[in-house]
Amino acid sequence: MRPEILYPLFAPLTDLKGVGKHIAALLEKLTGSGHVAGLLWHLPTGRIDRRASPTIAEVLPGQVATLTVRVDRHFPAGRSRMPYKVLCSDGTGRLTLVFFNARPDYLGSILPEGTVRVVSGKTDVFGGEIQMTHPDHIVSEDEAASVRVVEPVYPLTTGLTPKVAGKAIRAALERAPRLPEWIDGPLLQARGWPDWRTAVAEAHAPVDESDLDPGHPARQRLAYDELLANQLALMMVRSTMRKRAGRPVAGDGSLRRKTVAALPFSLTASQTRAVEEITADMAGEAQMLRLLQGDVGSGKTVVAALAMLSAVEAGCQAALMAPTEILARQHHATLSRLAQAAGVPCVLLTGREKGKARTEALAALAAGEAPLVVGTHALFQDDVAFRDLALAVIDEQHRFGVHQRLMLARKGRAADVLVMTATPIPRTLMLTAYGDMESSKLTERLPGRLPIDTRVLPVERLDQVVDAVARTIAGGAKVYWVCPLVEESEATDLAAAEQRFAHLQERFGSRVGLVHGRMKGPEKDAVMAAFATGPIDLLVATTVIEVGVDVADAAVMVIEHAERFGLAQLHQLRGRVGRGERPSTCLLLYTQPLSESARSRLAVIRETEDGFRIAEEDLRLRGAGELLGTRQSGMPDFRLADLAVHGELLAIARDDAGNALARNPGLSGARGDALRTLLYLFERDAAVRLLQSG
Repeated sequence: MRPEILYPLFAPLTDLKGVGKHIAALLEKLTGSGHVAGLLWHLPTGRIDRRASPTIAEVLPGQVATLTVRVDRHFPAGRSRMPYKVLCSDGTGRLTLVFFNARPDYLGSILPEGTVRVVSGKTDVFGGEIQMTHPDHIVSEDEAASVRVVEPVYPLTTGLTPKVAGKAIRAALERAPRLPEWIDGPLLQARGWPDWRTAVAEAHAPVDESDLDPGHPARQRLAYDELLANQLALMMVRSTMRKRAGRPVAGDGSLRRKTVAALPFSLTASQTRAVEEITADMAGEAQMLRLLQGDVGSGKTVVAALAMLSAVEAGCQAALMAPTEILARQHHATLSRLAQAAGVPCVLLTGREKGKARTEALAALAAGEAPLVVGTHALFQDDVAFRDLALAVIDEQHRFGVHQRLMLARKGRAADVLVMTATPIPRTLMLTAYGDMESSKLTERLPGRLPIDTRVLPVERLDQVVDAVARTIAGGAKVYWVCPLVEESEATDLAAAEQRFAHLQERFGSRVGLVHGRMKGPEKDAVMAAFATGPIDLLVATTVIEVGVDVADAAVMVIEHAERFGLAQLHQLRGRVGRGERPSTCLLLYTQPLSESARSRLAVIRETEDGFRIAEEDLRLRGAGELLGTRQSGMPDFRLADLAVHGELLAIARDDAGNALARNPGLSGARGDALRTLLYLFERDAAVRLLQSG
């Protein structure tokens, strides 16, 4: 049960005075939380100092000023487009308040002629007169002190005004209780951090610019709290998994030897090492949870196939789950080919398999006649039953939440779990997403994979690029053309892709195809198939082709507006070419002016193909929040900690969590209770439930 002291923070937003359903929905969209606590984590990004109270004669144009004035006369707008003006004075000069689209009755009620009012806002000079357009605050003299403050500035969402958001956050702060201290006394002292409630209050009341810095003691303290909750929860999950009896699954190597003998290349040293690490884990007593990290083209699928065959050798079944239909079908084709050499059948199960095909696949899995299966999230639907699932392989881990991983693992008896990613994860992110989870890395390229020639060009050279594409197609190779990422709007992404498609169609006719995220599965697959083996030679796409798509003849990748993409994403897209025997090129088209960060990203991608170095640079340049894109679900979404800045705090939090659990595994006593409160505060309730269930 959540501690009673936290009830006020986990009340719905509508409990706050002045927050109805409409405002609550906007605040939830802004903070990602329907609870009052979500507002506490929404920290200000700026400040407005309203303490300056000059006379009208002393006002400097462009200054934010709080003035005490007498309201002399209203001049309503003569025509609809004219502004409504209110003339004011203070004995030293005159001030005109200007309003557009004003409601005269409202202005008459808050600025009655002949009264004294305090107005605050940005001043300017127009036609020799001091003006203030749409004052931010208009109050009586009695309320002046509430306006003459340093006001925090918060990020907003459409439909939400600074006034409404600020009022809701102040109401949330009033509910913040004094909580028991969960940070070790010596650390708290050494860092000079305030207690939790003071830290929250200070973080929301910046006086100087330095108060907005992530290194400010109050902000550091809150970041540390979030990281400590993250590390504690991870360690508790891992320790529960370690205690949970696994079962040894050890094959005799017969099927693996046949598959390896049929490969057209030898395994790399890191592939061999990864297979040994995985099969050793599977043969152990504890349930396996291992991450397989491998750059584009490092041969992860072969390693996964050999692990799956090890389960089959032991008389069990293995499943591979992919995030998209395209990727599942591609994995199925690859796995079927690899397993064929060992005489092992592999079935496919996605949302598209219907009727007889689906019934037969389900029956084969339940009877154990299908030792291997590849599918999408359709694999963990209720009607999917295995005779004996011993290994679940999950590809592109960050596309699935933790609960989805566990749902698939629960389809078997203590099934081992291997998660794969082609997005190399920086060490700091590894620790926040997986704790001390075992990891195997594939660091070499497969033999025969040629380096990709990466070039950075201004968009003004578009015509030359189109000519180069024409030469490539004439030489029998295929070309990807990726259209710009426009913020988070799929509609705008699509418009950009359709525009480019129409432009290229004029030159190349029916040899151009278009694929985007809004297309239905079968439609998308048909275009991809026509590009892989059929009449389409130039594929215009949004980023749906980013992960895993394999077309051996693709030799050129054009990325438009490359400056808008993150490093990891550029690296993923580049990895779509260079998969066959042809020399390959990646052309990055950019638009001026380039920000420093964009310039650095393009320089790094041009210099190196090492995904692990690229991932570290990406974290350094962009911070963890953007690293894997806002739609990815598996990585923790930190609201207070910025790993690019607070990386060293993560190491301290990890040690602290480890020591706390080693000394007090049941989290009992005063500090144990405080740590439980911390877990509930950051909604890591699942970890506490694990603790209670032993």
